[in-house]
Parts: sequence; structure tokens; C-alpha cells
Amino acid sequence: MSHDDFAVEPIKGLPERPPEGEEILWQGSPSVPALAREALNVNWVIGYFGLLTVWRFITVSDLMPLGQALGATVPMVLLGAVVVGLLYLIALIQARATVYTITNARVAMRIGAALTLTLNLPYRQLGNAGLDLRKSGTGTIVLETTGKTKLSYLVIWPHARPWRFSDPEPALRCIPDARKVATILANAAEAKVSVPQVTRTTPISAVAAE
Repeated sequence: MSHDDFAVEPIKGLPERPPEGEEILWQGSPSVPALAREALNVNWVIGYFGLLTVWRFITVSDLMPLGQALGATVPMVLLGAVVVGLLYLIALIQARATVYTITNARVAMRIGAALTLTLNLPYRQLGNAGLDLRKSGTGTIVLETTGKTKLSYLVIWPHARPWRFSDPEPALRCIPDARKVATILANAAEAKVSVPQVTRTTPISAVAAE
């Protein structure tokens, strides 16, 4: 993980220019409505305040005229609207601060509204990837890391697989046209991993001579 908060990004979403031969294949950010629904559970909050409003109206409707009963429920509606508005504002801030980048060598995630950081995940450090696709076309791509890569759930939230606290997995959350992005990622990872790695070894003749 690396990022200099005081440096100007030479390329949006990346702390430095990609090395020679690395090509950006896709960049994107979370969908604000989808992030609010899936990461911040805004639909559950709306339902909760809806039930509170109905309960409030029922409890006061027997004690006062209809007009006054409706007026007594207005504060509950306003409170719910404020909470939902704040959740959407958080989703907007998170989405604007986030840039997901897929190259032919890695996945980079510039995340964090208050504390900005960049996760660099080379394909050889990824064991698997899963797609959670929604009917709207948005979806989340979960990245399973391998080796000694350790991440903090609180640091990378909401860009993490939900409810995976003990072994957090980074995720490209709520991205539009997720199936297409998953295909780009799969093809790039397969092409990179299939390239043989050449390492320098001691020549056999030299070993024999020793």
C-alpha cells in the first residue's frame, strides 16, 4: 500500500506513472446509489424509518384529530430524510474519492475519503476473483489475495467483501457494467499469469567446476 497525499497524481488513480510496458485497461468508480444500498444499507434505513412513522401515526391517531396526527408524524419523516441524505452524502464522498484501475499487470485501488491510500495488487498475488452481479448491471468483484498479504477491514471498508472480518478481501464495489469489467480483469490476469517467469540461476558448468 502506498500513496503520498501531498503529491499530484501523474495519472488519475495512480500514485506514479506505470512502468514501461504496463497498460491501463479500465478505470472506474463505484455507483453512488448502489454503494448507498449495498455498503450503507440505505434501503433498510428507509424501511426502518417508514415503520417508525407508521407506528407513530397509529399511536397518536386515537388521541387527536387526523390533521394533528399527521402533523405529529412529520418530525419522524424529516429525521428519516436527514439520515438517508447523510448516507447518500457518505456514498457520494466515498465514490468520488475512489478510483479502481485494471492494467495488464495489476489491480490498483485508490480509496479513502479522509485517509487516502492506494492498494497495488499484482495478479500473481491474487488467488481468485468472484463477481456478485445485480439485475441493474452493477456488481462487486471480490479479490482473494495470497501469500502474506494482510489487510485491515476497517482501513479498506467499504472496498471489502462484506462481513469478512478475520481475513478481509479487497473488492471493486458497486461498479457499473460489472460483467464487462470482470471479463477484462479475467483476461488480463490469465494473460499475465500464463507468462513464464525467467529467473537467473548458476550455470551447470560453473557448479560442476566448483
